[in-house]
Amino acid sequence: MGNAPIDRAAADAMWNEYRAAYPGDATDPEPPTAEFFGDHPELTDALLALVLDGTKRATATLVAEFEAEGQPLPRVGSHWIACDSTGAPRAVLRSTELRLGPFSSVDAAFAFDEGEDDRSLESWRENHSRYWRRAAAAIGLEWSETHEILFERFSVVWPEVRRRVP
Repeated sequence: MGNAPIDRAAADAMWNEYRAAYPGDATDPEPPTAEFFGDHPELTDALLALVLDGTKRATATLVAEFEAEGQPLPRVGSHWIACDSTGAPRAVLRSTELRLGPFSSVDAAFAFDEGEDDRSLESWRENHSRYWRRAAAAIGLEWSETHEILFERFSVVWPEVRRRVP
């Protein structure tokens, strides 16, 4: 069973609260996307918990996933909303660093910042390879380590109690 549909009305309300509190920061020309970490409820909620407790401050996505969804790549300073497996928005995130590269270009510092498993480069490679096999298959591709990946660091900017300087 997959994640529930995203509650877009609640995501828009969260964005509007953030925008009202920080109009100088919330300058995206379009409302931000609302997204899930992971591809099934258990993974989504586990990864989101790492975001909310401050452990996870990076993520990596196949560029082909953005293309399949017809979404532009994020830009530094852009926002997105992280949702839990029920589709409820839980946090507004702001992209602080973006880099494109192949699977082989990830380094230990990025793996640590993703905050998953034991935070090692070895576990990052093992877990992400397994995940991207599923993600690529879901959009009709065969996973290859040569696929372009968007490596992203982010900060949690809303709710306010989680607002931190990146």
